[in-house]
Amino acid sequence: MAERTLSRRELNRALLARQLLLERARLPIARALERIGGIQDQYAPNAYIRLWSCLEGFRRDDLTRALERRSVVQATLMRSTIHVVSRRDYWPFAVAIRAPQRDWWLRTRKPRPTERDLERQADALRALMEDGPRRQEELVEVVGRRWGMVGPWLELVRVPPSGTWDARRANLFQTAEYWLGPEDVGMDDALEHLVCRYLGAFGPAAAADIARWAGTKPRDVEPALERMSLRRFRDETGGELLDLPRAPLPHAETPAPVRFLPTWDAVLLVHARRTGVLPEKYRLRIFPTAMPQSVGTFLVDGVVAGTWRYDGRVTWEAFGRLDRASTREVADEAKRLAALYA
Repeated sequence: MAERTLSRRELNRALLARQLLLERARLPIARALERIGGIQDQYAPNAYIRLWSCLEGFRRDDLTRALERRSVVQATLMRSTIHVVSRRDYWPFAVAIRAPQRDWWLRTRKPRPTERDLERQADALRALMEDGPRRQEELVEVVGRRWGMVGPWLELVRVPPSGTWDARRANLFQTAEYWLGPEDVGMDDALEHLVCRYLGAFGPAAAADIARWAGTKPRDVEPALERMSLRRFRDETGGELLDLPRAPLPHAETPAPVRFLPTWDAVLLVHARRTGVLPEKYRLRIFPTAMPQSVGTFLVDGVVAGTWRYDGRVTWEAFGRLDRASTREVADEAKRLAALYA
């Protein structure tokens, strides 16, 4: 049977549906995070804004309570960046990316550390946190300012109230084993779990896209792909796309409402480039090389149409002329977002 070719617009609508951006859902926060593959959270309010955009009736305290109850967790995971994920997803993600992250640290850091040195530092930090969470300054006192290199040898999570809307500096740490319980998944199962989460949240996609999102190489995910039963499609250039059975594929003309996104949102990153959510002509305006932070964006008809910021109110600027209906919809959504800050 010939493989179906999916247009860019079909891939766009598939992504929006899976990211809960076509319609706000009524889901527990942990389940929503599993549906969308977690949230990149370099700036603590990002997770709150993203959940507000995709959950009906979301309130700021909802996420803070979920972090406190440990049903969700904030930690350094994919691409060595901070993510908020469900408790159920944490260990499979951490185990699946551990070996590639260790290899990357050992190859790229100067002066190059030895694995034994990093294991000793991990042991020292583990002992430090036996009596409870510790602040970043305390970690520095024990192993030095490059303490973050120990991460792939000792999984740490960020402990509330740090890394929340009201205490945005994520500087209080505990071991994942202490906070969430011991590692409970093998490598093969962890890798399949990671692949399933990516395809469920961002598919259909190429194997290289899965690897880009995870911060690994295609060869690292290929064993899982070979074991799994997957649908296969083609993109408009003939490239192979993989997908989960029965995952949603909305019609290309499915209406897409205005949605506001936080900085560094995953749908804008290169692993999702095939979906056209971020037109390439705007990429440097959203991710300027001279700025460590990106900027907030809003979508019109499933495509980035401008930027926004909060300065006592939500102000927005479109990249081009919007029609009257879209302008009204953006303004209304901006007012609703401003209420999240109140």
